[in-house]
Amino acid sequence: MRYYIIAPAYNEEAFIQLTLDSLVNQTVLPSKLIIVNDNSTDKTAEIVSSYSQKHPWIQLVNKTSENIHLPGSKVIQAFQKGFETLDENYDLIVKIDSDLIFPANYFETIIKHFQSDERIGMAGGFCYIEKNGNWILENLTDKDHIRGALKAYRAATFKQIGGLKPAMGWDTVDELLCKYYNWKVVTDESLHVKHLKPTGANYNKTARYKQGEAFYTLGYGFFITAIASAKLAMMKKKPLLFLDYIQGFWKAKTSKKPMLVNPEQAKFIRNYRLQKMKEKLF
Repeated sequence: MRYYIIAPAYNEEAFIQLTLDSLVNQTVLPSKLIIVNDNSTDKTAEIVSSYSQKHPWIQLVNKTSENIHLPGSKVIQAFQKGFETLDENYDLIVKIDSDLIFPANYFETIIKHFQSDERIGMAGGFCYIEKNGNWILENLTDKDHIRGALKAYRAATFKQIGGLKPAMGWDTVDELLCKYYNWKVVTDESLHVKHLKPTGANYNKTARYKQGEAFYTLGYGFFITAIASAKLAMMKKKPLLFLDYIQGFWKAKTSKKPMLVNPEQAKFIRNYRLQKMKEKLF
């Protein structure tokens, strides 16, 4: 299966060489790797250019944007800039971060998952972060969820869900829409990917409100939002984030923020979330 990778990058000179080395050493190489240099002020572009000279399937795309690092919108706008440069001659489209180290068999294994079942629409491994000299699971979500840092989509699935939404919550709505359209989502616990920069390290308070806003635009409603907010705040070991999330939800609701899903999809999402909660309780 042919797979294309798009990797947004902003000031990643400390990490991107390690990411590129791990991709160059894959047992099954990507047909194309697009690194989108999103207004970096460091040597990110120079490092990528040095790799593209040696490996024709690596391409640098430069993008100009604001330096404000808000989760969701900025990274997906960069992804879209890279996506626009691609043809449609791919079986899988992959979005990754530029601060990851992949095991050599990562994409060979991902491809085998997609080949095993034509209804698998998305697949991915797990992110690990370094703590006290050990690499531990970056435990921010349930194990049936694929982290936004390493998403692989079947071409037909990617088209049916309408691509990626340039907003906080994009890496949740994609999976929920997969399920809405009856695609399977597969996570592989054997695939340990080193995440060199912890998620949200650069987010400010304004960005944290965006999580609550995302819950609103996903159609969760207040009850599910409250539960999801409490769970996420505890997983991040920052209980007071719960208040930021709730405040973000109400701000979005009051301002009638545009939804990421239509009413039918929102109803499906609420029912799905409630069912998952019941499964964990009983």
